[in-house]
Amino acid sequence: MPPTITAFENSPDRGRGQARDMRVRWALEEVGQPYDVRLVSFEQMKEPAHLARHPFGQIPTYEDGDLALFESGAIVLHIAEHHAGLLPVEPNARARAIAWMFAALNTMEPPIVELGMAMLFERDKSWYEARLPMLRDRVRVRLGELSRRLGGAEWLDGAFSAGDLMMVTVLRRLNTSGLLEEYPDIAAYVARGEARPAFRRAFDAQLAVFTAASRS
Repeated sequence: MPPTITAFENSPDRGRGQARDMRVRWALEEVGQPYDVRLVSFEQMKEPAHLARHPFGQIPTYEDGDLALFESGAIVLHIAEHHAGLLPVEPNARARAIAWMFAALNTMEPPIVELGMAMLFERDKSWYEARLPMLRDRVRVRLGELSRRLGGAEWLDGAFSAGDLMMVTVLRRLNTSGLLEEYPDIAAYVARGEARPAFRRAFDAQLAVFTAASRS
């Protein structure tokens, strides 16, 4: 039996590939692992059956035999550790790739998500216009640091890895912010990730769910 992941029945990102199941779909596509998808509504995400899989009532989750996982980073790491193609074989390179996964989630993603949430939910607040430049500058700091480290390389540390997969999915959250355009090397890096056939398959699969939900 293939593993089963959960995804939004009707994603709030309107099919743009921002929901975190995208990371898991992409990882599975990269390693050539077929998978099933259980679609859940926002109501179902708070019901006992889903909370047993994800104690915080979110997506994605991953089930394979008697193993149940939550958190996209943990799921992608598990996939990468059990299938060839997402982590280097050489121990030090492997450790560095995992470090980049953590950097994507712990260093890059928090200020990017904070900016995105403000742009979505705080536009009508009195403090929005004053707070927005600060939030954008916090993201610029991280983008500048990442740009210096990338240094025009194709990927973060040699060949494409799970570290790049996680970093690209995090950076894609800035696609409508205008910030990526300020760092052409990072914009090109994200574009390389999006051009990978496995990414396109994962993106199309997620988009198909949104398209079907929109028609119903």
